[in-house]
Amino acid sequence: MIPISDDNPTRIPAIVNWAIILACIAAFVWEVSLGHDMEAAIAILGFTPDALSGPVHRLPGYIAVPGPATILTSMFLHGGWLHIAGNMLYLWIFGNNIEDAMGHLRYLLFYLVCGVAAALTMALIDPQSRIPMVGASGAISGVLAAYLLLYPRVRVTVIVPLGIIFYPLAISAMWVIGFWFVLQLISAALTPIGQPGVAFWAHVGGFVTGLLLTPFLKSGQYRLFSGPRRGPWG
Repeated sequence: MIPISDDNPTRIPAIVNWAIILACIAAFVWEVSLGHDMEAAIAILGFTPDALSGPVHRLPGYIAVPGPATILTSMFLHGGWLHIAGNMLYLWIFGNNIEDAMGHLRYLLFYLVCGVAAALTMALIDPQSRIPMVGASGAISGVLAAYLLLYPRVRVTVIVPLGIIFYPLAISAMWVIGFWFVLQLISAALTPIGQPGVAFWAHVGGFVTGLLLTPFLKSGQYRLFSGPRRGPWG
């Protein structure tokens, strides 16, 4: 299932969410502009778990970035067009409502903490890994968890591939996000530790962190599993 929209209007402009999307796009444009040096940029600015406990990775002719700093830089880099397109699609659909429920500053804090927790989860699972991890998906996993808690019954339009036909279907967010999370858990359990590819455990770590933080960072006018409290006029 590929989500393409939700039926969930917002009350405030999602300036932080849009700023994050634009920052990720700008970073990717910069990566692409590097040409063959794009791989070097990912190796230097991507997060590698072993950099937290070992020496800083150095490439001849390039600057060295401290391991802890790459936790943040890695959140704005992506490895390809499909990678950034998928992540930004999810952030565009779900992030604005979480910013609406938390407010600008708390949403920014929430997003960054979920991203950091996702990276640290990978470091816990495979502390000696030297495979660079990049992408916003760990932080976005936290956004999905918050959406599940706050708007489980909101209708999300998804595209379901049926052979060569892409069938649109509107279903509750709890099924869309629940299916996604179960898929991450199964994929994480079945993927050998140390194998290059999607960082499924980072998705799991970001999601669990989102579940834990949302009750504390949401606005008081929002209720878990119910969305915003509405006045007598709707």
